[in-house]
Formats: sequence, C-alpha cells, structure tokens
Amino acid sequence: MDVLEAIKTRRSIRRYKDKPVEDEKIIQCLDAARWAPSAMNSQPWEFIVVKDPDMRKKLAEIHRYGRHMARSPVVIVVLAKPMSRYWHGDAAVATQNLMLAAHSLGLGTCWMGVVDTEFEEPIKKLLGVPEDLRVLCTVSLGYPDESPSRSRIPLEEKVHWEKYGVKKKLGF
Repeated sequence: MDVLEAIKTRRSIRRYKDKPVEDEKIIQCLDAARWAPSAMNSQPWEFIVVKDPDMRKKLAEIHRYGRHMARSPVVIVVLAKPMSRYWHGDAAVATQNLMLAAHSLGLGTCWMGVVDTEFEEPIKKLLGVPEDLRVLCTVSLGYPDESPSRSRIPLEEKVHWEKYGVKKKLGF
C-alpha cells in the first residue's frame, strides 16, 4: 500500500476482532512513529503499550470517549517531553506515522485526545508516568471488525491561493 492510499483509506476503528495483535506488528508501528520528523530532531515521544485487559478497562473507565479501549486488543499511550514549544506537533506526527503503518499492516486504530483534558492526570497516575512527561493521546489498535465510511469536505473549500479567500477550481 502506498502512502497516499494509506492516507485516503485509513479510518477510525472502534470495533475490533477478538484476535491478538502480534508483537512484531506493534513494533513495526512503533518504529514508524520513531521515524517521524521533529523540531530540532528532539524526538520527544515515548510510548506505553498496554495489552493487559484490566489496564485497558481502567483506561476506558477514565476516558469517557474511549470506552472501546476496553475491547481493543492493544492501547498505545503516546507520551511526550515538552522540551520545546513544538512538542504537541512532534508527537502528533509520530502518532500519525504509527496509525498509517498500522493501516498498511491490516490493523485499525482510533486516536483519543488526552492532553489538557480531565483524563490526563488520572491516566498518568494509573500508568506511573513521570511528572516531566505529558500524555498526548491514546491509540486503540487491533484487527478491524467494521468498515466505516468517511466523507471529506471538497479540497476547493479548504485551500486558498496566495492569500486567504482566493480560490481556484482544482478539478477534483
């Protein structure tokens, strides 16, 4: 699968098959995340791989929008050290790499935001995350048991040329 196909066909998956994800595939996803660009090559991210059903259930109880984490075979918690003002973006790009790699391997994912929410401190406490790290998000991971559709706003409505408000017919 090429990168453009992966970008256009990836979906947020909240229902997973009752099938374990091989560690080799998890490691491939994490390695793809590791290769993300970052400001000043700071690579501020770290990851916690949660496979234990009780821990996944506790994460789902904390994050009211992530109830499906209890039923996903894996949850990856994305951490970052706020060493520069760009850490949010750096960790987000790494997470996107992880999610695209997962899709290319036949896995589904769903990103749940955590940073600056009421879920961040309880998740840090549950997982023993050091004070100097932030929790950007959690990502559920597993073999998809659904194929949701996804619509997109036309590109012409989102692109401006040279300055705001200047539109061009794009022919898509």
